[in-house]
Amino acid sequence: MSDTLPIESEDLADLYENAPCGYVSLAPDGRIVKLNRTLANWIGRPADELIGNRFGDCMSFGGRIAFETHLAPLLRLQGHVGEIALDLVDPSGAKIPVIANAAEKRSAEGAHLLTRMTLFKAVDRRAYERSLIAARDKAENAVEAEHETAVLREQFIAVLGHDLRNPIAALSSGVALLGKEELSDRGRFIVDAMGQSVGRAAALIDDVLDFARGRLGEGIILSRNARKPLTPVLEQVVQEIRVAGKGRAIQTRFAIREPVDCDRQRIGQLAANLISNAVAHGASDQPVLVEAATEDDAFWLTVTNHGEPIPPSARAQLFQPFVRGMDQNAKQGLGLGLFIVNEIAKAHGGTMVVESNETRTCFRFSMPQTADAADKKDALHDPV
Repeated sequence: MSDTLPIESEDLADLYENAPCGYVSLAPDGRIVKLNRTLANWIGRPADELIGNRFGDCMSFGGRIAFETHLAPLLRLQGHVGEIALDLVDPSGAKIPVIANAAEKRSAEGAHLLTRMTLFKAVDRRAYERSLIAARDKAENAVEAEHETAVLREQFIAVLGHDLRNPIAALSSGVALLGKEELSDRGRFIVDAMGQSVGRAAALIDDVLDFARGRLGEGIILSRNARKPLTPVLEQVVQEIRVAGKGRAIQTRFAIREPVDCDRQRIGQLAANLISNAVAHGASDQPVLVEAATEDDAFWLTVTNHGEPIPPSARAQLFQPFVRGMDQNAKQGLGLGLFIVNEIAKAHGGTMVVESNETRTCFRFSMPQTADAADKKDALHDPV
């Protein structure tokens, strides 16, 4: 076997004409000076018929825009460009995707003599790129549509909850007026049951509104007031739940150094949710313990009950909406109570923690005692 390469057998003219890529040389005004047979075959017209025509006439409208606004200016700036996507067209108007590389030929004085271009067919590559773009656009449209649907749904919930408050308030007033009348024992029983149902419906509406506000980005709205004590609010909440729970044992230990800079109504709502859960799900023969105190710059509140522990799988998502951690088969409520508890805690710059074992379940809420302390706490955790 000969070790010499058969260079003399290679026909350079044939290499140019039948190369596996297109060659074209353009005059400074963009007219075709020379092109090879490969490119002429792609375009579907004889080479001698194309000589003297503007190369832009062989391109799609988008291809001409890309050539004139991108390729040509870059050539003037740097003398060469690489991998510019263009679309040529054949006599039927069918597009031929190509990738173009170009370089200018200049005289010794720097005058522009020719633009030489090499073109490679890119049907598969362009199809793949377009499929990726189409998939991206489809995904973006789906995300946008889903977001719009979610916002519309939550706005509907908020409006519905707001509009339901008026008839519920009218029912509550009517039940209260009936309660002042002289009634039979059966009548008194019915009025009391109606009052409890109206109260439960009002609480559900409040939960839905709080949930919608949180999901729409507003978060729980606070009205802080450090001028009034918090202890009476907690005592009233405990007493109301004692009455509703028909004397269920609830022990309290309050050691609050007043005032606490908080939204007292919201803290009362948080405590009511936690205590009601403890009464509903804790051991009926054991008291529920409610403790609250201030230490240094912090306020904390705990609610402890005995009974079955919360399963670890439920504990992990306990503060998510529509989750009923203690009794998954419970029918009352929407599963929003602990979600709203957590939102109230976060709105105060505080946290919720739950511990549950075979002997007891304890929910602990803690927060900075003042808004200034909350700001300092956030500043300590902010990166510098």
